[in-house]
Amino acid sequence: MRAMILAAGRGERMRPLTDHTPKPLLPIAGKPLIQYHIEALAKAGVSDIVINLAWLGARIVAALGNGSQLGVRLHYSDEGDAALETGGGVFKALPLLTGGSGAEPFIVVSGDIWTEYPLADSVNKLAPHDVAHFVLVPNPDFHTKGDFGLAGARLVDSGERYTYANIGVFRPEFFAGCQPGRFPLAPLMFDWIRKDRVSGELYRGVWHNVGTPEQLRRLDQEASAQRRSRL
Repeated sequence: MRAMILAAGRGERMRPLTDHTPKPLLPIAGKPLIQYHIEALAKAGVSDIVINLAWLGARIVAALGNGSQLGVRLHYSDEGDAALETGGGVFKALPLLTGGSGAEPFIVVSGDIWTEYPLADSVNKLAPHDVAHFVLVPNPDFHTKGDFGLAGARLVDSGERYTYANIGVFRPEFFAGCQPGRFPLAPLMFDWIRKDRVSGELYRGVWHNVGTPEQLRRLDQEASAQRRSRL
């Protein structure tokens, strides 16, 4: 299984930090945020990782190279000057994500979250008849309405809603009929959920959306303190 880390966004809410540094390279406890994802994916047994690029993408390539120093193979999907949004970005990267097989599922994780969710667990939760498996979290303060409902292990468009954790496993079939270009992921997600082709789970562990300089500062302090306590 391959994986994709979404890293093409401008990070407007993180300005001015992202004026000269791409958001995935902002440090937490002395290490770029994106490196934690790469290490977690490697621990989950994923050796081929795709990273999409747009804003200051060349700096990400310069920092990470081919991934050999982290024990993985990195592949880059360059979206040019303007990001293609999540849907368009993943669709463009499909040839890199499927490795030419056309059917192999893959993990997609946002480069601006911080979590201890065990990515290895998600690999085995995609049922043969489903096109995706999504991880949900309790609604944070900035997104109190949530995104999707959960009925057992099925995602539904009703009932009490939880927030999409920006962690999912997808089959290429999820993007059937899509065309190249810029488009969001959400309409596809709701479409497949209404067709009862998406499973899900509620994760109550450590999860943060690193969206503002203040959130980054607090998380850096917490992670640095934890790191010192382990020395």
